[in-house]
Amino acid sequence: MFIQFEDEVKSVLKRAFEITGFRFSDLSLEESEHADLATSAAFRLGAACGKSPISIAREVRDAIRLDDSELIGRVEVAGPYINFFVSEKYFSRTVERIHAEGVDFGSVTGTGGKKVIVEHTSANPNGPLHVGHIRNSIIGDTLARILRRCGWDVEVQYYVNDMGRQIAVVAWAFEHFELDSSMKSDHAIADMYQRANQLLEEDEERWKEVNELMQRVEGGDELVLKQFSRVVEPAMDGIRETLKRLNIDHDVFISESSFVTSGDVFKIVEDLKRTGRVRVDDGAFVVDLKDLGIEKSLVLQRRDGTTLYTTRDLAYHRWKAEQCDWMIDVLGSDHKLVSRQLRLVLDLIGVKQPDIVIFEFVSLPEGSMSTRKGVFISADELLDEIKKHALEEVSTRRPDTSPEFKERVAEIVGRAAIRYDIIKVSADKAMVFNWREALDFEKQGAPFIQYAHARACSILRRARGDGEEDDLGSADPTLLTGESERELIKKMAYLPKAIERAGQDLKPHILAAYARELAESFNQFYRDSPVLNAEEDLRRARLMLVDAARTTLAITLETLGMEAPEEM
Repeated sequence: MFIQFEDEVKSVLKRAFEITGFRFSDLSLEESEHADLATSAAFRLGAACGKSPISIAREVRDAIRLDDSELIGRVEVAGPYINFFVSEKYFSRTVERIHAEGVDFGSVTGTGGKKVIVEHTSANPNGPLHVGHIRNSIIGDTLARILRRCGWDVEVQYYVNDMGRQIAVVAWAFEHFELDSSMKSDHAIADMYQRANQLLEEDEERWKEVNELMQRVEGGDELVLKQFSRVVEPAMDGIRETLKRLNIDHDVFISESSFVTSGDVFKIVEDLKRTGRVRVDDGAFVVDLKDLGIEKSLVLQRRDGTTLYTTRDLAYHRWKAEQCDWMIDVLGSDHKLVSRQLRLVLDLIGVKQPDIVIFEFVSLPEGSMSTRKGVFISADELLDEIKKHALEEVSTRRPDTSPEFKERVAEIVGRAAIRYDIIKVSADKAMVFNWREALDFEKQGAPFIQYAHARACSILRRARGDGEEDDLGSADPTLLTGESERELIKKMAYLPKAIERAGQDLKPHILAAYARELAESFNQFYRDSPVLNAEEDLRRARLMLVDAARTTLAITLETLGMEAPEEM
């Protein structure tokens, strides 16, 4: 409903500008603590017209007509600002709309069902996902969920590195070590990878054997391709299992090697040579990008004729560009340079560029993480530890419940806790993942938001137990005039706008912040407004509001990839 209110404000403002004769395309609308929407356009008009911004604001205000407006209640001038406030209808319409639309509330239209491909995670299959990897996974998955709500046809892809140097090391390791079948498959691969690196460091001459494998796989040697595939599959099985625990799915897994065997990689190299930008540097083919602001050239092909991950990534992106209207890549900050190179080189050969969401790294209080050295906390360990702590919390809070109930709630609360702890921080900010803070269930994180939903469900269950009809459509939402009732309704009305902003800006932390604020608003309403003990008509109106809040909380949690439990 906030979006419709905003549209009405834009409409009456444009009309007022026309009436007053001011030529101004930037309405400068902003959300304000002093109004539901405000415009500072008078500031800029004053500078352009040589008039007082205050007098301009008054002149525009006097020209505003609200005859056709249903959602604007009043318009006031405060200095150079023009403030807009919602009408009485805004509150009742919001509750009625949520009641009518149910789980479809919050969806934003306008994309026409265009297709977007979101690529995320794409971690090397040489070990399990760790805390750093899953920031990528959670950002990518949440973005995909938000974009679906925005009307996009979303396909989520995982680009499987099945032929790089690290995979060659694992393939070489299979010739020298036994896979430990007692371990989860991706952990067993990591164990082999670490042992292989140790052996290679002790005898550097043996790197020749690894390099030979790389040359043979790029030459299309079917035996080596099968060998690489055999080592990638168990790692990917383990990675998929971990992602499933985080409520994350990919629609398509694309193998890096497919662009070599199809010849697409070598077509990319030849197409770039025709641009006149490719030169030979110490036997290698490189793309010179100096005149485009990047000093470091992009290496396309090594002196031994093998291509690099980035070369194959170019072929992957050209293929992706043909499959969709929009591409989004989620990448760590160590990919800033290569992502700039990628975008520029794609432009050189006439391929549309992806939007890149760069996230800063997650570090641990103890230091950085490295799969090669075995210094990391796996996502599996993190999930196990959080579930263990969640189980303790549930057992303390609900000692009378069954073991099955405790186990189920611990699983969904624990998973949500880690997702929310990561997504609430803007991607462009580095974060230290602190185990104690992540496991603190008293903070206003996922359990706080989930509990607000469970509380709403509890109120509605008790109402049904008292004989209240399930159909609340006959309730009168105009009776909801209390301050905390109004604030809750405003917050619920803002959900589509929060989703729209998060999708347009590719910033999922916007929706995470909204979720916390929505839970806070509901809890304030719960403290201020008795529901079941209210007079009959008001009781029904408040039950309708509780049901709307339950729906809005459930939609928000689902869009963040978190379950909405009915009991906790």
